[in-house]
Amino acid sequence: MGQDQTKLQIEKGLRLYQSNQTDKALNVWTNVLWKTSDPGGKFRVLGCLITAHSEMGKYKDMLKYALTQIDTAREMEDPDYLTEGYLNLARSNEKLCDFQKTVSYCKTCLNMQGTTVSLQLNGQVCLSMGNAYLGLSVFQKALESYEKALRYAHNNDDKMLECRVCCSLGNIYVHLKDYEKALFFPCKAAELVNDYGKGWSLKYRAMSQYHMSVAYRKLERLPDAMECCEESMKIALQHGDRPLQALCLLNFADIHRCRSDGDKAFPRYESAMGIMTEIGNRLGQSQVYLGVAKCWLLQKELDKALESLQRAQELADGMGNKLCSLKVHSLSEGIYRTRGQQEELREQVVKFLQCVEELELYCGMCGESIGDRDQKLQALPCSHIFHLKCLQTNGTKGCPKCFKSSMKPGFV
Repeated sequence: MGQDQTKLQIEKGLRLYQSNQTDKALNVWTNVLWKTSDPGGKFRVLGCLITAHSEMGKYKDMLKYALTQIDTAREMEDPDYLTEGYLNLARSNEKLCDFQKTVSYCKTCLNMQGTTVSLQLNGQVCLSMGNAYLGLSVFQKALESYEKALRYAHNNDDKMLECRVCCSLGNIYVHLKDYEKALFFPCKAAELVNDYGKGWSLKYRAMSQYHMSVAYRKLERLPDAMECCEESMKIALQHGDRPLQALCLLNFADIHRCRSDGDKAFPRYESAMGIMTEIGNRLGQSQVYLGVAKCWLLQKELDKALESLQRAQELADGMGNKLCSLKVHSLSEGIYRTRGQQEELREQVVKFLQCVEELELYCGMCGESIGDRDQKLQALPCSHIFHLKCLQTNGTKGCPKCFKSSMKPGFV
């Protein structure tokens, strides 16, 4: 199959994919992959297969195609193709929660000396890197990467990228418990969809609605949370988007848990866990176990709660997600305190304080913790995070944390 025929067949597959005929599209693209003699065409069709498998949640297949694509790019010795290939490798590992590899591939992308084409991908590279740093609970670097991605989006007038970054910024502020910002950013994403998204995939609307729903739940606006989550789930079901279906099920379960309705929460946690295990979303699985543990605590089933927390801890250790570990130690501490088990309690307190120290989750001005309750936060241009009230009260000509770390021993 030559260059022209390859191009026609790829476009035929795209038309089928956009009209929700996914299986037919995959057949067309797989056929092209076996028959084409055009390296550029082979690279492009692998890109289509990577995107499709990502949206279906078939992350191991996504990684398999990404590895084939990078081999094709190496044969072609073209820096633009190599940058795109490494980005797809980064994304595949991000989806499989292998965050260290994601960061490594993203750094490779940013060091590539490509042309304008690969420079336009840098925003997507920074977004993937931010998501990986968030998965590792390295909040400052995550925020720094998102800010860079946002700058690339603005410079290239890339509204789709801006929409995705806004959803990720909403997610980071959910973890840091500034729920006002956690709602502001996905609302901004929803505005972008309404203003510019006529020809976009519906997944952008679904994504913004899901992140709004999580923020509404954290703000205890449960009817709003339910409405947004239902809207997101409807689109996810229409498009066979398994990863988003799992996230919506987890959020539905959390909403029911907030209403103290374990009977409705448990089956939804179970369904979310089924999909997340199948697709390999370990971060999602750890969140399910935390939700289930909280449900058992509501029912005073302390042994079952500890069992779920143990499983969440194993997943957190495997991914290097320190925030999940912190939550496990905090909940375990409460259980052992209730039972009067002093030795276990002391162990959990020590581990909890170690996590707080490693995460640097404290304000550089007042020294109090960040992320333990709903508070307004503000990031400075260096991406260090402070309580907004501290910055307003004390003012600052520069970042106190940066100033402190730049002071060399001997000059203190």
